[in-house]
Amino acid sequence: MEIETARLQLRHFSLNDFDYLFRLYSDAEIMRYLLPRTREQTQVSLNKHIQQWQQHNFGMWAVIYKETGAMIGRCGLGFLENTPEVELGYVFDKSYWNMGLGTEASQATLKFGFWQVKLDRIVAIAHPENIASVRVIQKVGMKYEKNARYYGPDVVYYAIFQREWQPDDSLYILKH
Repeated sequence: MEIETARLQLRHFSLNDFDYLFRLYSDAEIMRYLLPRTREQTQVSLNKHIQQWQQHNFGMWAVIYKETGAMIGRCGLGFLENTPEVELGYVFDKSYWNMGLGTEASQATLKFGFWQVKLDRIVAIAHPENIASVRVIQKVGMKYEKNARYYGPDVVYYAIFQREWQPDDSLYILKH
């Protein structure tokens, strides 16, 4: 299953994506708020991205920039640490920051979560200092609910219910 947006293609990960994912996950600047990962941790993450789809019919997408065909990050849905809540998450290559691509991929992910997976609510967390990430969360319509602690550090916690969500009219093509 894939999604096409105006500038992006969101597709499932494959084992062949390891080298790219490791380059992303081992970059200290990109992973500043998420902790860089070793080769072993990256392999575990990649396997988890693949298994999540098989078990739950949602998960992380590999994000491809259509203009070049390059993989530029990941965006998708997963379970928030030790909860049944479904979380929007994303990581993008720093050379593609500040182009609105995180927002574009996140909008498509919310559409998928609400329209195809039929979720009632989606949450997102970010470090309060990670202004760019907080902006993406706000731009897709999520509302601040509380300060919390997940995956170790203090975070801001946002959420949106399907009934409150306003889909935008951006290009969204689902391919099976």
